[in-house]
Amino acid sequence: METKPNNFKLWLKRIGFGGFIFFLVKGIIWLLIFFGLGSYISC
Repeated sequence: METKPNNFKLWLKRIGFGGFIFFLVKGIIWLLIFFGLGSYISC
């Protein structure tokens, strides 16, 4: 099997910079939604 860093580089090349930014923003949005709902429910 390939090592993790090589596999990650290959994956990053495949999705490209735009794909990386898209997933990063999507992850941040999900975290904001999760923490927002958590604070809303606790109040």
